[in-house]
Amino acid sequence: MTIESSQGGIVNWRIITLLLLIGLVLIFGISLIEPFSGSALEARTQFEAPPLDTAGFARAIEPWDWQFPRDHGAHPAFQTEWWYYTGVLATDDGRRFGFQFTIFRRAISPLDARSDSEFRTSNIYMAHFTVSDIAAGRFYHDVRYSRGGAGLAGATSSEQATRYRVWLEDWQVSALTDDAARQHITAASDEFALDLILMQVKPPALQGYQGLSPKSEEVGNASYYYSLTRLVTGGTITVGAETFTVSGNTWMDHEFSTSALGDGAQGWDWFGLIIDDDTELMIGQIRQIDGSIEPAFGGLLVYPDGSTRALDSGDFSLSVTDTWRSPHTDADYPAGWDIQVLGDDGFRFSVAPLQADQELHSAGIQYWEGAVQVSGDVSGYGYAELTGYVDSMQNRF
Repeated sequence: MTIESSQGGIVNWRIITLLLLIGLVLIFGISLIEPFSGSALEARTQFEAPPLDTAGFARAIEPWDWQFPRDHGAHPAFQTEWWYYTGVLATDDGRRFGFQFTIFRRAISPLDARSDSEFRTSNIYMAHFTVSDIAAGRFYHDVRYSRGGAGLAGATSSEQATRYRVWLEDWQVSALTDDAARQHITAASDEFALDLILMQVKPPALQGYQGLSPKSEEVGNASYYYSLTRLVTGGTITVGAETFTVSGNTWMDHEFSTSALGDGAQGWDWFGLIIDDDTELMIGQIRQIDGSIEPAFGGLLVYPDGSTRALDSGDFSLSVTDTWRSPHTDADYPAGWDIQVLGDDGFRFSVAPLQADQELHSAGIQYWEGAVQVSGDVSGYGYAELTGYVDSMQNRF
């Protein structure tokens, strides 16, 4: 098939099609490796693309040799990594806000992208930033994507003798001290902003088995995972034209892995709860596509002195007491839970969202992540993360 060109010549349609295909490959295949003006769009394309080849990346198999503050930094030998901060903060007169600030790193190649071009990179970054204004019933959320080159996004490496810092453009977490015991979060979107100082008061809590957190029975389907479960926090939250001075506590998670979830995983329900009696609790369950619960994943109880008790999946029970249907995605989410921790130091409590709509529905990965309240044998606040209710998390993490 041929068509007439504007100059009267003959152009072969197959050649045009081939050129278009080549153009698409160049844009979406290597746009993160060489300069291109739409870097955020192409980073998003890579995050939402089919699964990348895991060959050449390290796997989480043996216990990790943890050293802090070194391990607050990036671990580029692994394909996926994230730094996750959530907190429920309040003004002096009791007005509450929840926040989530997470930066994800995803490697597109296990090879070091050395090049004369500063834009060349082996890593892409995504950041999610939310604020829940409980009194107003407003949920603010934003997402950014960027390549790891040209200083647009990145994280200090665990191999570097520099202060911990992870950033995506002007959204960042940075250590204020060499030991990273004091950290600073700053992020601003069009309608909301954070400026918070966080102080570590407990040692890092190693999840799973000395920080090796299995996600299925298959060797290598695991992550290296620790938490800073109680960061005393103060600063400001801005919503609209108002800025509020707030204080409270923040939970921080840091995980790195390669292909952590098992083949049958649909998504997970995760809770990071900061209890008023100076204990903290992480519990989670991985929901399988067939409706069952993956038994390999459990939780962790952190005592006031920083010591911990690892929880197997059989060491607690979790039942849903309410649901909420999203007006954005039509997904049905759990919206209330009855939870019991078993054992001699066990307790029972309820968890309820501080507001119903805390769904991130504008990003490529749609999920519910929100501030919750704890009541019962213990009381407190925390965050719940509910994934896999819109789309499967398979091949995502």
